Amino acid sequence: MTAAAPWTTLRLLQWTQGYFAQKEIDAPRLTAELLLAHALGSSRVGLYLEFDKPLGEPELARFRELVRRRAEREPTAYLVGSREFHGRPFQVDPRVLIPRPETEEVLAAALAELPAGGQALDLGTGSGVLGVSLALERPGAQVVATDLSPDALSVARANASRLGAAGVTFLEGDLYDPVPPGSRFDVIVSNPPYVPRGELDTLAPEIQREPPMALDGGPDGLAIARRIVAQAPAWLRPGGALVLEMHESHRDALPALCLDLGFARVEARSDLAGLPRLVVAHVAADQSRA
Repeated sequence: MTAAAPWTTLRLLQWTQGYFAQKEIDAPRLTAELLLAHALGSSRVGLYLEFDKPLGEPELARFRELVRRRAEREPTAYLVGSREFHGRPFQVDPRVLIPRPETEEVLAAALAELPAGGQALDLGTGSGVLGVSLALERPGAQVVATDLSPDALSVARANASRLGAAGVTFLEGDLYDPVPPGSRFDVIVSNPPYVPRGELDTLAPEIQREPPMALDGGPDGLAIARRIVAQAPAWLRPGGALVLEMHESHRDALPALCLDLGFARVEARSDLAGLPRLVVAHVAADQSRA
């Protein structure tokens, strides 16, 4: 009688990749690698260095539980507890939106507007990826980050502390409400909720596991963006910029809104996939002439 083949790292990855493909899980091989590395307390590179290593029952049990939960469409980032953004690992959990690669385009645009030693405001910071990254990429800059959710702010503060972003002040409240009166900023940045409410039920099951408050943009997806745009000129220095991530359907509506509400120059930009992704809107350099 032949003993069953041991579950080595390679065999487990191959089986799980096939299982995830059958379940229509995105990126089945990458997902299997991330979950197995997490279960083993290793890295993806470490897995490839130990392909022939037989796994013990405690390790297999941890991995089986992760595979079960992923097959039930829990997001991979929540299962492993982190997501990389701009080359840094940010802790995430169901209290916050999972950072997307396309939001790095928003960060790049905001960085281009933030001078050394400047001031930035991150509205609806969530896990803190934008505000914390701005502070880390522009040492000496002062960043204020607000969020209505105390749970989200707890995650953001932990990320700032762990990554060494000392230049961020976190404030609890709705958009501009907690910002000290009289503050002025070189750049205001936000990835607001922008999914039109009628589309929420059509989102992938994984996305529907994320906080509804971070997704629901109201009937047309612009409910929060309107509030941000309307108040932004009063908080920006002359020539300052508002950088907003947007839904692809807002390519025309959001720039028009910015112009209607007092911005002098507005540019819609696409992400690397060619989809409309963000707006950069500048107030006049001499606001008395705006």
